[in-house]
Amino acid sequence: MAVYTHLGAEALGELICAFDVGDLVSAKGIAEGVSNSNWLIDTTGKTGAGARFILTMFEGRTEIADLPFFLGLLDHLADQGCPVPRTIHDRNGASFRTITGPDGEGKAVTLIEFLPGVSVSLPTPAQAHAVGIALAQVHNAVAGYGKGRPNTLALSDWRGLLESCGPEGLATIDPALAGVVAAELDFLDAHWPHDLPRGVVHADLFPDNVLMLGDTVTGLIDFYFACTDIVAYDVAVTHAAWCFDNTGRNFDPAISAALLSGYESVRPLSVQERAALPVLARGAAMRFLSTRAYDWINTPQDALVVRKDPLAYARRLAFYADPANAGVFA
Repeated sequence: MAVYTHLGAEALGELICAFDVGDLVSAKGIAEGVSNSNWLIDTTGKTGAGARFILTMFEGRTEIADLPFFLGLLDHLADQGCPVPRTIHDRNGASFRTITGPDGEGKAVTLIEFLPGVSVSLPTPAQAHAVGIALAQVHNAVAGYGKGRPNTLALSDWRGLLESCGPEGLATIDPALAGVVAAELDFLDAHWPHDLPRGVVHADLFPDNVLMLGDTVTGLIDFYFACTDIVAYDVAVTHAAWCFDNTGRNFDPAISAALLSGYESVRPLSVQERAALPVLARGAAMRFLSTRAYDWINTPQDALVVRKDPLAYARRLAFYADPANAGVFA
């Protein structure tokens, strides 16, 4: 989450009035993340007792045509008992609205339920186990959703993003990076699996997209990269996000074991899925290396956003590519 587009108090107040949630009390920009503009919204609530929501404005990486899929998915998963926030529909029943931003461009915005909990920065094995369970519950629950969306950040897209950075741009991050990613992309092209179970996946389940109270998952959020892809790829994305420290230098085998154990307690992996996890994990590392490198080079200097280090995922990539670490998924 982040704030790329700035809205004044009058514009925010007018926008909140379109929803039956009371009057705007306060709005605070949220700086974490890199994709959309977000605010923490407090209102008087319909009864005057106060209420809290998250307001999201979708920026360039999110297509407005995809919003019915994303927002419908939230409501479907919430109906299935998953810890996912519901969308707040406006007074006309719409799950999102389009407004004109300060730059004159049309921007889609949505209001979603605020869920309690905090995002953990140093997860315990018990917390990782709970996240594995919650992810598997989502994978089971999406079977009845009936909608799909292509993954617009798949293997071919990673190559396109990195090529747009150019060798010179990648060299500003690390002199060896261009050579590393070129060799790895060729490997993934040759070894990517195509015959594994597919379904709707979160595709971005970082610790900051999970809310917890103690060892309990209270919310899975930010489904705006959700798509139809290999289900086990989502496990690999989550593994890469949870099992290393922020620098990507230190792998925690206890977190890894707990995450996979929790997942398989609800949805056991097939022999084929487990065998593919090393390659899928390399793909997960490359996906976030590519988007982080692109954002590192192209994020506006005045954006209220924390840029994330691409090398943290280059180090994960090196870990997964090392044959000595193949036993992680055994």
